[in-house]
Amino acid sequence: MADIIKAIIIGIVEGLTEFLPVSSTGHIDLVQSVIHMGQSADFKYMFNYVIQLGAIMAVVFLYFHKLNPLAPSKTHAEKNATWTLWFKVIVAVIPSVIIGLPLNDWMDEHLQTPPVIATTLIIYGILFIIIERYNKNRRPVVTSLADISFQLAILIGLFQALSIVPGTSRSGATILGAILLGTSRYVATEFSFFLAIPTMFGVSILKMGSFFLKGNTFGGGEIAVLATGFIVSMIVAWVTIKWLLKFVQGHDFTGFGWYRIALGIVVLLVMFL
Repeated sequence: MADIIKAIIIGIVEGLTEFLPVSSTGHIDLVQSVIHMGQSADFKYMFNYVIQLGAIMAVVFLYFHKLNPLAPSKTHAEKNATWTLWFKVIVAVIPSVIIGLPLNDWMDEHLQTPPVIATTLIIYGILFIIIERYNKNRRPVVTSLADISFQLAILIGLFQALSIVPGTSRSGATILGAILLGTSRYVATEFSFFLAIPTMFGVSILKMGSFFLKGNTFGGGEIAVLATGFIVSMIVAWVTIKWLLKFVQGHDFTGFGWYRIALGIVVLLVMFL
């Protein structure tokens, strides 16, 4: 029962932070430094990717109709537009595959440390504040998903590739890059959600597969822990996504910048105290 409660807490944290530009990794690591689950290190590592998968499913369910090119209710033109959007998403994911896939395990092994996470939290927090001030009197050039060109998509994808450094935040790097490249905050946020589907599905399946390739197994109690974290993360991510979409229509990301700086300082204090 204790591990179920811990799975609920960690699932809530994952659901809240996965799509906000604040680094879910930094939050999960901070929480898990206080809340210790009773399973093996390999299981806890896989658990983090299972709850990440739960957060992705929230995007799939929320945007299922919009992202479904085979929906019977869509016109021929709408179906073509949906296919085009998917092609742009796939193009944008290519940099992460080329850059991130070969380096992913190395990054996890060597850079998944509190100093690195704290540093990237603070650096990107400062960047959010600077870019939002720069962006204050600038009108976005791209105000709809349809306006995203294939060239722009791959440039946004290059920013997403930066998130292989722990603490960066995949959504943070993607949104920051898209805004810099001239998209509105709303478009940047939505496109970031869509990029999460193939990117995070791929990484989650890869990491979970490596768990079993090592010969690991788990029992009924551990299945319950995984299922609990997955469901909680999905529900909380659903609510968070809907809130964020409303938030960006009337606010900028400066507050998230200050929050990242504060969290980075907290991580450093926890590390040294």
